Amino acid sequence: MPEERPTPQIYFVPTPIGNLGDITQRAVEILSSCDLIACEDTRHTKRLLNHLEISKPLVSFNAQSEERKTPELINKVQSEGLTLAVVSDAGMPAISDPGQRLIQVCLTEGVHYTVLPGASAVLTALVGSGFPAHHFQFGGFLPMKKGKKQTLMLKATEADHTSLFFESPHRLPTALSLLSEVAPDHPVCVARELTKMFETYHRGTAAELNEYFSQHPPKGEIVLIIAPNSYKIPTKLGDNH
Repeated sequence: MPEERPTPQIYFVPTPIGNLGDITQRAVEILSSCDLIACEDTRHTKRLLNHLEISKPLVSFNAQSEERKTPELINKVQSEGLTLAVVSDAGMPAISDPGQRLIQVCLTEGVHYTVLPGASAVLTALVGSGFPAHHFQFGGFLPMKKGKKQTLMLKATEADHTSLFFESPHRLPTALSLLSEVAPDHPVCVARELTKMFETYHRGTAAELNEYFSQHPPKGEIVLIIAPNSYKIPTKLGDNH
């Protein structure tokens, strides 16, 4: 007979990336039944919990405090027997968000955990871009330095897979300018405000999107998608609002 899995002590729970209706029923159940919730921004998570009519103790667990708070959370689970849910402000914990360090300590300390499926800006942007989705690479946030940023994007244009990166709205024009210098005709997509009211997918060449966003400063959360080197732009091309 298969070995019975231990009951998880820590749950990594994805939260909506924009539309609150995208929370899963299982996520709601875990957030309702856990003893403590570790989150990036307690004010942000409090708004979600209020929407769900859930009241639970919250502890801040962000990029600056993850190293310091991880032993404390492990102790609460092991010594106090608490059930912990870990959330980020949006999407899947540990994907360009806190959580990875905590998982590593769970593995070394024998703390049982599970990861719930749910909203992901990476997969949503990948599918919505229309670029090949069978082979892709997620590179996290683009580097701050222009040289490293341009080198990384140039490699993406030469790859045989679709590449995705997070970028802040105020840095996107610089990224597109750098990309248009080295690969002006390469197909690119900028996915913005995914699942929200003003969600848009801007598709075109690097040069076209560079020109557009230089005149229309972007706002909101952004995913930059670079097509593989073999991808050809369809005859009819336009924005999907």
